[in-house]
Amino acid sequence: MSASTAPVDLYRHGLQLLLDKDIPAWIDLWDENGIFEFPFAPDGWPERLEGKAAVAEYMRGYPDHIDLHDFPHVEIHQTTVPETIVVEMRGVGRLVGSESPFDMSYIAVVTVKNGLITRYRDYWNPLLVQDPAANFAGSN
Repeated sequence: MSASTAPVDLYRHGLQLLLDKDIPAWIDLWDENGIFEFPFAPDGWPERLEGKAAVAEYMRGYPDHIDLHDFPHVEIHQTTVPETIVVEMRGVGRLVGSESPFDMSYIAVVTVKNGLITRYRDYWNPLLVQDPAANFAGSN
């Protein structure tokens, strides 16, 4: 990806990297000072990660806990700010530890500057994850 990569293209590329379980390449899409926020984070889960290193630590074990199979619905909306997109999507797969199905809908607000993610607000449903110990990042 280059500095001129459009936010939509960068985001779609990032989804493919998650499906490929290539977390290091997904982390490479982040600005060194990027902010990852979880406005609906339940107790014991992080609400805000500051910096690429914190995002990398949070995501490092993702494939060990969630086996993503597909994003069957991805709808990306442009905003009046060219660097910011709003994404409605659904991810499906399985929870590795329990073999239970994973089916999560998300709204994400993502800002990309110079071809890198600088801010990512992830609005996911914490009610679907009842056990804080299941936090794939282990950062309770």
